[in-house]
Amino acid sequence: MVKENLVEDTYAEAFEGIYCRIIVTADDEETLRKAALHATATPSIVIGRVEGGIERWLSPKETPDKREGVVLQFWGGIDPKKPFSENLKKFEIELSYRIRQDILVKPFTAVFDALPNSMGKIDMMERVGHCGDGYEWVETRFGREVIVVPIMVPDFVIERFIGYSRGVMGANFWILCKTKEAVKEAGAKALESIHKVEGVITPFEVCSAGSKPETRYPWIGPTTNHPYCPSLKKRLGKESKVPEGVNYIPEIVINGVSLEAVKEAMRAGIEAALTVKGVVKISAGNYGGKLGEYKIYLRELFP
Repeated sequence: MVKENLVEDTYAEAFEGIYCRIIVTADDEETLRKAALHATATPSIVIGRVEGGIERWLSPKETPDKREGVVLQFWGGIDPKKPFSENLKKFEIELSYRIRQDILVKPFTAVFDALPNSMGKIDMMERVGHCGDGYEWVETRFGREVIVVPIMVPDFVIERFIGYSRGVMGANFWILCKTKEAVKEAGAKALESIHKVEGVITPFEVCSAGSKPETRYPWIGPTTNHPYCPSLKKRLGKESKVPEGVNYIPEIVINGVSLEAVKEAMRAGIEAALTVKGVVKISAGNYGGKLGEYKIYLRELFP
């Protein structure tokens, strides 16, 4: 049972995004791991790009082509000032970069859809299939319609239609720590628990740089959340919001296929973090409703 005084009476903001789920397979574990890590390496929604994360690893029994596999999620932001079709097109373009530059180039990899009950489908021919320069072809493999892209280490296979839906992204919690050891242990335990929840990813893993919406340098994008920087406590004086005894404030960000999945993951991660010596309290990033339409109250996660 989580003690109420260890969880701050605050909320995390989250917002709606577009996501897809894909299965990547490969001949060997090393190639698969490189493809997964490279394709999801840069958490970049904050700078207007697509970001991704590893949801879970799959055994050969769980994949269409009976090879080692992994489920990846990719996420794009939704600009409410633009038609959804424009947001979707940008997502499609950005997604294609991740597939082309990080997965297709790895020998003997393949990509399959992992979102059968999606709100829509993206035809991967235009921006991935045509990497074959017009020599690509479509056939049926493993009961799925796939594009075969001829490349120099033949050949790359991708399911022709990849599903997309709307989900919840940007949910977060902060682990207020006394020691560096607590940061490492609590972060590892939180991630382990979060990743047991189906349908969620942690695009930053353990993030050392929480940000804020306002900035002096808009061409950079979000900049440091300075009131919560321990090294600025003396310099900021009363403006600092770092509690006594707290020297580190790592953040874990969660994206998920539903609000329920995100809440379950937050609850699991917080419970795990609070078992670690040197963790003082749990809090979260919120921005007065400026960032997103969802408010997830931390204490309500533990009725």
